[in-house]
Amino acid sequence: MAGRMLLGAFWCLMLVLVLVPCYAYKYKTYFMTQRVDHFSFANDDTFLQRFLINDEHWDKNGGPIFFYAGNEGDITLFAENTGFMWDIAPEFKAMIVFGEHRYYGISEPYGNRSLTVPKYSGYLTSEQALEDYVALLSYLRFVIEGAQTSPVIVFGGSYGGMLAAWFRIKYPHIVQGAIAASAPVRQFTDFTPCDKFGQKVTEDFANASASCAEVIRKSWGAINSITANDEGLAWLSKTWKLCKPLKSTADVDTLKAYLMDVWTNLAMVDYPYPANFLAPLPAYPVKVVCSHLTDSSHDGKALLEELFAGLTVYFNYTGESKCLDAGQQADVRLDDQGWDFQDFFEPAPWDFQAYTANCQKTWGVTPRTYMVPLMYGGWSFKAASNIVFSNGLLDPWSTGGVLWNVSESVVSVIIPEGAHHLDLRSANPADPLSVVEARRLEKAHITKWIQEFKQLQGAA
Repeated sequence: MAGRMLLGAFWCLMLVLVLVPCYAYKYKTYFMTQRVDHFSFANDDTFLQRFLINDEHWDKNGGPIFFYAGNEGDITLFAENTGFMWDIAPEFKAMIVFGEHRYYGISEPYGNRSLTVPKYSGYLTSEQALEDYVALLSYLRFVIEGAQTSPVIVFGGSYGGMLAAWFRIKYPHIVQGAIAASAPVRQFTDFTPCDKFGQKVTEDFANASASCAEVIRKSWGAINSITANDEGLAWLSKTWKLCKPLKSTADVDTLKAYLMDVWTNLAMVDYPYPANFLAPLPAYPVKVVCSHLTDSSHDGKALLEELFAGLTVYFNYTGESKCLDAGQQADVRLDDQGWDFQDFFEPAPWDFQAYTANCQKTWGVTPRTYMVPLMYGGWSFKAASNIVFSNGLLDPWSTGGVLWNVSESVVSVIIPEGAHHLDLRSANPADPLSVVEARRLEKAHITKWIQEFKQLQGAA
């Protein structure tokens, strides 16, 4: 009873708002009071964390909880694009829960001050986010009748996949297994060379056609040359239908950064069917873009006109965009670690001092090179258990993933034709057989983890 009173004192606020239709998915939206700082007694501030629940298929007598470890974005975006959980919930009689990551969506600890100065932004860390999820799941198991004996399987893609793996590593008493899709848990200093990411993006475009990769490679020099004077700046602004005309070198740098995002995103979401995860795109968008980049003999303006035809597939596939807004990020930005790379990109050797200076300028903090591997491991994962690391080989983030079986219970699932966490998306008739098999293997591991949990309960 004392434990229950303590839990109630710490986590007392849950408010249902509305039943929300989300494509084919429905869920109820709740909020929970969370501590801003879980690890000290110096800050008693709290905030409301949003989470989503669907229990229509749940076995109320200890059925499993499928929990998505929210990552960098509005949690509804991940609920809409993680169809695998929804597809298999009826089979497992599972409750589905999506937890929103602190500082994203509407789970902002300090409102519009949240990302201003370290006093407020300093609590945006993976370890604080994981502790939010520990508190949330502990609360749900406590207050929902029948959930006290529910095993929890955590899912996550990309940074969310990293969180899923780390959740199982750090809190094996809270979650019984983790599906960590496209999780670049080794994308850190001394683990994965920085150039591997760029090489994989280049490879994806070169596999579509050698001329496609060469057009992109040549474009950086063409942009620099043509924008060297006011006439060229005006020409490119008009030809590429830029919303904001280029006026300076800084504007050109912004445009090139946008292009780097676009080529990277296209490689990430090279799905076998039309999708709109980062932008409305056709099936196999890399091939569609490359169908416009066919003559690498072009130079100068002719090359950039050709490039723009391919670029249009990304920013205006629907035909609704009136201009290209290069100042707008090409996506909801993912983790930036390892995004300074080379190959068909403009050469940009990794410079940790420059990276540190930018962190100081932007956030007022200094990065700690080995903080992540020291907190979560990363050298071998041999002490971990019950994790499936899945990676699609079209995905550039796979270069920082676990691509081998670590042990019998920490396994790698490879999807040769898969892009970024394709296995977490809902089943589609256009899915390659490799992703169908990946999901079968993941379901087999989930079944095993649940059975092991039930056996341990019976033994106790």
